[in-house]
Amino acid sequence: MPPSASATPIRRAKKRQPRLPLDPAREWLAAGITGLQRQREWDAVAIVRGGGAPGDEVAFVALPDGTFVLESHGAADPTFFAGALRESIAPPYRALAVRRPELWAVGAVGIEVERLDPSPRGTELELTWSGSQLALTIDDLPAEPGQASALERVAASRVRGAYAAHAHRVRGDLWELSILKL
Repeated sequence: MPPSASATPIRRAKKRQPRLPLDPAREWLAAGITGLQRQREWDAVAIVRGGGAPGDEVAFVALPDGTFVLESHGAADPTFFAGALRESIAPPYRALAVRRPELWAVGAVGIEVERLDPSPRGTELELTWSGSQLALTIDDLPAEPGQASALERVAASRVRGAYAAHAHRVRGDLWELSILKL
C-alpha cells in the first residue's frame, strides 16, 4: 500500500491555542503595558551622607510640635533625617530612612494627626459607617462602636454619608487618622 492510502485514518493533533486569562485586565495592567505611571509613594525624598551599615532602617513620625516618635528599633536620632526633609515637607509626616551602600535614602509622606478625647483603648481602630450601621474593630477584634466615640465624631464632622475611618495611635491620645468616604 502506498503511504497515502493507509487503512486507519491519521489523526492530526490540534494546534493548542494558548489559554487567555479569565480576567485579561489583570494581566494587561502590568507596568509598561498601559502607559499609566505608578502611584507616588512619597511626598518628599532626600539623600543624606552619614554612618551606618547597608540595610539599616530608621522609621519615625515627625509631629507638629517638633518632636519625633521613633518607630524602629535602635537608638538612631531622627533629627538628622528630619533635617534633610525640612525644605520638602512640613510636619506631621511619617518617614523611613534606609541606609544604602554609601548614602541614606529618606522618604516621607504627610499624615493627619488628631487628639481623640476620650482616647480609645488599643493601637489600631477601624470604624465604618454604612449609612445604617456602625462597626468597630480595635486591634483587629470586633468591639462596641461606642468605645470610639471620639473617632466617630471626627469622621462624621468631615464626611457626609458612609465612611471608613482608620486610626493608629502615635503617642498617648495622639492618633494618625485616615477617613475615606465610601
